[in-house]
Amino acid sequence: MTKHIDRTVDRKGTEAKASDTAHDIQLQEFSRYLMVQNLSPNTIRSYLFAVRQFFQFYPQLTYPNLQLYKLYLLEHYKPQTVNLRIHGLNSFLAYLEWPNERLMQVRIQRKAYLDQIISEGDYEYLKSRLLQDRNYLYYFLIRFMAATGARVSEVIQFTAEDIAAGYKDIYSKDNKVRRIYIPALLQADTWVWLRQTGRLSGDIFLSRSGKRITARGVRGQLKSIARQYHLDEQVMYPHSFRHRFAKNFIESCSNISLLSNLLGHESIETTRIYLQRSSSEQKAIINEVVDW
Repeated sequence: MTKHIDRTVDRKGTEAKASDTAHDIQLQEFSRYLMVQNLSPNTIRSYLFAVRQFFQFYPQLTYPNLQLYKLYLLEHYKPQTVNLRIHGLNSFLAYLEWPNERLMQVRIQRKAYLDQIISEGDYEYLKSRLLQDRNYLYYFLIRFMAATGARVSEVIQFTAEDIAAGYKDIYSKDNKVRRIYIPALLQADTWVWLRQTGRLSGDIFLSRSGKRITARGVRGQLKSIARQYHLDEQVMYPHSFRHRFAKNFIESCSNISLLSNLLGHESIETTRIYLQRSSSEQKAIINEVVDW
């Protein structure tokens, strides 16, 4: 009896190991499939994590198991994360040429206001303090984010050659080109800085070791700068300056279609949020208008 149980356990263990090996091979092939799609390394890591997590819970790929996994995600993660994991799994199903249904993404309720965006006053104050303290690296970094609308991952890729040209072309995952323009004043000021530092070619946003700074490093440093200058840490993150660009642009130029193109949004509906007021702006208007 004991020998029979031992053989059963051994057989199950062998089957589990074989299943794990098969999944590992699939994931390696799926990773290569994603690379061909020109997805970013972060997106690829996220998609692979979703597939690994699914197989940890449900060794068999069935539609009921996919639905159970979706329920697990809904109970443990925010909607944006749930949709990212679902997108990853659906990409895996497309890679497998899965004939059945795909998982539906969850609908995210859009806020009726923008929040946690650095104010124009704080942005101007921050620039003046960074300039005063000769922190030119972050002075120009936040100016580039706020004056071009580029993502931090895009800004850190700017080179001296881009400054000379007055723009940078960014290639998306589907090989589309988005041109990020450098305003003339920012271009002139940056060129003066580069000449003073002797950097007339290559990356312009460099760490002390001479390597290109990272998006993660920028996020951490912005929090330190917020504490240094007694600014709200909640609004001191890279995307806040991209939001600042969008708000300023839409208030100066009502061409929302152009703004959508400049920001690289796939849908103009994503851009429409910048037509709305921030919660602090809404409160200020209410305090001014409502006197009854």
